[in-house]
Amino acid sequence: MNSVETLKNIRVVLTQTSHPGNIGAAARAMKTMGLSALALVNPRQFPHPDADARAAGALDVLRQAQVHASLAAALNGCVLAVATSSRRRELRHEMMAVRDAAHALLAQAASHPVAIVFGNESSGLSSEEAGLCQVWSYIPANPEYASLNLAAAVQIFAYELHVALPHAAGQHEPEFEPASLDQVGQLRQRFEQTMEHTGFLDPANPKRLPSRLRRLLARARLEVEEVNFLHGFLKSVDKLRR
Repeated sequence: MNSVETLKNIRVVLTQTSHPGNIGAAARAMKTMGLSALALVNPRQFPHPDADARAAGALDVLRQAQVHASLAAALNGCVLAVATSSRRRELRHEMMAVRDAAHALLAQAASHPVAIVFGNESSGLSSEEAGLCQVWSYIPANPEYASLNLAAAVQIFAYELHVALPHAAGQHEPEFEPASLDQVGQLRQRFEQTMEHTGFLDPANPKRLPSRLRRLLARARLEVEEVNFLHGFLKSVDKLRR
């Protein structure tokens, strides 16, 4: 796949955006680096004149933006999602600096859709939102004040992708087909159902089991064959209870 097609596979996802001007500024930041796929999850105001004004010459990116009711819907079809955050979480995922995350994204974007997820301007990504992503990425900054404007963060990620793109051209495509996020999500639901049926998981008091399972599956970066294998195993477990 050529560089243009690779960039088309990179989806910038903005969740719960408060200020429409930031959506327009993010679209402008994307277009300067060759990105065009913008997805919005429950923006407070969109479309909006402020978004158009801040987009400047990137109105085409805004007009093509897809609006979704949930982050899961916005990530549909993606095989890798990178959550952007300057905060450490108690249940940690794999952490990458933005430069390393750019290389990881490009390696998959050569043949599959991927996503970079940015949270709300004031509160960032919720733990539930970040939990839908396999990797968390941060922009190295002043540890005493690491908060960046949303559009500035988008610009830095877009720039790192642009710089890394020529080096990614010679990378080999993955030998095996990676599972999409929705395929992994369906597997996680199947695991939870089986754990409930066996009594391992109490739905009335799940504690941290669902979160830990989500983190485990995200870290594993499963392939399609592995997902099918695990579905088959869970099916055999369910049969034993009949």
